[in-house]
Amino acid sequence: MKKILVPTDFSEQAENALKVAAQLAKKHGSEIFILHMLELPMQEVDMMNTASPLPEAMFFVKLAQQKFEDLLSRDYLKGIVVHDIVKNYPSFSSIIDTCHEHNVDLIVMGSHGASGLKEMFIGSNTEKVVRTSDIPVMVIKNEHAEFSVDRFVFASDFNKDNRETYKQATDIAKLFGAKMYLVMVNTANSFTPTAIANSRIQDFIKGSDFKDYTTHIYNDESVEMGILNFSKEIDADLIGISTHGRQGIAHFFNGSISEDLVNHAKRPVITFKI
Repeated sequence: MKKILVPTDFSEQAENALKVAAQLAKKHGSEIFILHMLELPMQEVDMMNTASPLPEAMFFVKLAQQKFEDLLSRDYLKGIVVHDIVKNYPSFSSIIDTCHEHNVDLIVMGSHGASGLKEMFIGSNTEKVVRTSDIPVMVIKNEHAEFSVDRFVFASDFNKDNRETYKQATDIAKLFGAKMYLVMVNTANSFTPTAIANSRIQDFIKGSDFKDYTTHIYNDESVEMGILNFSKEIDADLIGISTHGRQGIAHFFNGSISEDLVNHAKRPVITFKI
């Protein structure tokens, strides 16, 4: 993990994400790219031209630059290579485009918590990033004085189209030195006998060189509640889930899982695109 991108609106929640990214960067020798997207009323602004005939635009550009200067002076960023980026593209695709431009390995984003994805900074753009990003996205809800992952829940239906996301998840587990808890949630409306579920999980992980895991079949009223309740029971440090791209979180596990999973999780969540 050499490059981490942190989108920011300079809010407390965004800074919580940046603090986590800083800890990861120091531990793994990563660079951080901090991206701020201006929402200006015009399509094209030359942000490097201070003689721009658009004084309103330049006011917001300079304000962003001042906020960056303040942010970059934080003690927790000392010793880290940090790149600040300001773009006038108020679209979630700018985040993904920036990641591709700089070969970013991980996106770390802040969230306001239970008020939902649509209340994350940059509004519904964050929801779209989580849905569509082909790069793992870690969503941070709270401040973490010391961010570590010892217990990593990977929730799945363990169908074969999720195998690539499992490889990404095991890479994250290795990075943190974490134990993985592979959990399949059974519900009354979608019930799989234990023997079949266990067989499916074993077939799913066959060929993987990752060995520090346990498997679990968990019964609950819904898949979302099952993941949340299981994670609470084992006091998980991180929850990993898969997304089906533009179909969104609401369609991972080949079902209709509500985005409430990310909204209501009090612990960090990382998503992987199938």
